[in-house]
Amino acid sequence: MTASLGVQLYSVKDHIGPDDLPRTLERLASMGFTHAEPYDILSDTDGLRRAAANAGLRLETAHAPLLVADRTRVLDAAAALGIHTLLVPWTEPDGIRDAAGVQRLAAGINAAASSAAEGGMRVGYHNHEFEFAQTVDGKPVYERLVELLEPEVVLELDTFWASIGGADVFELIPRLRERVRYLHVKNEPPDPGDPPFAGTDITGRLDEVLAVARGIIDHPVVEIVVDEGDVFPVLERNARYFRELDSTGLVPA
Repeated sequence: MTASLGVQLYSVKDHIGPDDLPRTLERLASMGFTHAEPYDILSDTDGLRRAAANAGLRLETAHAPLLVADRTRVLDAAAALGIHTLLVPWTEPDGIRDAAGVQRLAAGINAAASSAAEGGMRVGYHNHEFEFAQTVDGKPVYERLVELLEPEVVLELDTFWASIGGADVFELIPRLRERVRYLHVKNEPPDPGDPPFAGTDITGRLDEVLAVARGIIDHPVVEIVVDEGDVFPVLERNARYFRELDSTGLVPA
């Protein structure tokens, strides 16, 4: 595979214990993934670094608790791993139900970005559905947040959750092209328990999504969460799908 394709390690959260991690990362690399995106860089930083290097997986982005953990410790771990983009992965929905809450979140992210920049790293934000479903003064919280973030703060757009929350990702990606650096993607139908799409239904349209993102994002990141069953065949199916898109030139190189 010539293009870059990431995988969020939360997808294999049940298979990355100390004994399993090296084998799991090697298995992901064999599927065609080129990048691993950790969600925990603090528990075993050295073990993660070694396992990724041995598997040939690059570590460039990570979900990190920049707003709730010791920031110096997080930044030191990222530096040891060679990660250059740390993504705030979650905020409590109740904390951003009004303008003051959105301002507090933006201020925290901006402060983290300033600290990270001193070490040559950048900070970004990863969404779920509620940032689009919740509004402040008639405008989606996500839009308000982006307006308040400093220009150097990037976005990792989770296309599925944005669409569930009410977004049209085909409009959003090119409009925010200066900020969107990564996409979370999955070429799977919604699970039976998932809420309906409030925005544009992207089921079966990931080729169109990546066509819109071509020349904008650094690379897509696959995230698959299954409540039951084996996640590896699903990941392999997605890796194959995006490898095939690579042959058409849709996956960013």
